[in-house]
Amino acid sequence: MPRGRAGARRGAQLGAGLVLYAASVALLVHPALGSMPWDVLSQGVARVTGWTFGTTTVVISLVVLVCWVPLRQRPGVGTAANVLVIGALVDPFLALAAMLPEPLPLAVRVAMVVLGVGVNAVATGLYVGARLGPGPRDGLMTGLVARTGHPVRWVRGAIEVLVVAAGWALGGTVGLGTLAYALAIGPLVHVLLPRLTVPTEG
Repeated sequence: MPRGRAGARRGAQLGAGLVLYAASVALLVHPALGSMPWDVLSQGVARVTGWTFGTTTVVISLVVLVCWVPLRQRPGVGTAANVLVIGALVDPFLALAAMLPEPLPLAVRVAMVVLGVGVNAVATGLYVGARLGPGPRDGLMTGLVARTGHPVRWVRGAIEVLVVAAGWALGGTVGLGTLAYALAIGPLVHVLLPRLTVPTEG
């Protein structure tokens, strides 16, 4: 773990980013208008197994980490924190969302999706910008890019198509939120990440 002022900032950014990431998951899942690609898979697996969404997220993260081994990816502090913090907070955030009056008007559900995408972009910029290790899914993508030589956009696209298809087949929700996330997250993170990355010391 880095020390000094920059190290403190990186740790704070990591924590804030992961908390916001868990909140963004709830904002996108609760309206039932379509979730982020990996969350579609988590929904489907949770539906089949009866596990909570948070438990399912942790299990899938651990399975993905096993896939790092042949790719020779190395986890960092941020990798472990990603699994533990998001997995621990998703269920409480979903429980808070469930306290909203039902049925929610469509306009409110759409607003939650838009807010969820925005919060997720900020969260991603914060935790990636902390430079303390990629999340399991990001590490899988970068590992495959390094091993295959294919462009990031194609590798990420192929992974997300596969997980969405698998999640949808298992009962996960695909819809407006999934499409909005796919179209918006790349450009948003592209703008935010340079501004949120902690500079190297020296």
